[in-house]
Amino acid sequence: MNTTVSTVYFSPTGNTKKTVEAMASAIRPEFQTFDITVCPPEQETAFTGRDFVIFGVPVYAGRVPAPAAERLRHFRGDATPCLAVVTYGNRHYDDALLELAQLLKSQGFLLKGGAALVARHTYGRIQTERPDRADLEADRAFARRAFEKPEGAPEPSIPGNIPYRDGTLHTVFRPLTSSACTRCGLCVRNCPVQAIGEDCVTVTDACLSCFRCIRQCPAGAKNMDTPEYQEFAEMFTEKLKERRENEYFL
Repeated sequence: MNTTVSTVYFSPTGNTKKTVEAMASAIRPEFQTFDITVCPPEQETAFTGRDFVIFGVPVYAGRVPAPAAERLRHFRGDATPCLAVVTYGNRHYDDALLELAQLLKSQGFLLKGGAALVARHTYGRIQTERPDRADLEADRAFARRAFEKPEGAPEPSIPGNIPYRDGTLHTVFRPLTSSACTRCGLCVRNCPVQAIGEDCVTVTDACLSCFRCIRQCPAGAKNMDTPEYQEFAEMFTEKLKERRENEYFL
């Protein structure tokens, strides 16, 4: 049977995208991509048992980001094998992987494997080079093993708690804009939750603090150059300096 491989990801800063695409390429050199980072899908997508889908999201406050969860509900499976993948910034993934796995199963997917993978944290200087080459090679090997699991094999046991932990972000930072801004509008168009006003400066409370705008700003105008953020970032960098290893579940 010729299986079609697809990726579905919410990836504000590119870590999750890099990971799930490495996994997909290990199974098929050519694969479909559904990028749900910036806006919800225009229509529902239905997969069949002849598909294999790799879903990926980052972890925010130990949970699947609410916008990602809502957008994932546009994808339906029919006993479709899948992988659930979360990326997190070296603290812990808490209930996010279990939440993603449960959501996918409720949408008709069969869980072949799950992975909780370390990537660069949004704040501070935490695991800034990850996923590195070794991480991506391990991700590819995991994807191949999951894809080759025989039909009817037990699904993986995913750690986590139900009810899920509170996903409220208790430390929130809103990006600032310096006078270097050229009003190009890139940040407005690419914000995952449309939290940036047309003036390229105003930021609403819908902001996820993903810092996508900071990473992408061609003029370097978006920033978090405040004493409060710098102090927090230094503390957080020190707190999370010990490297955590990726976890794979088959």
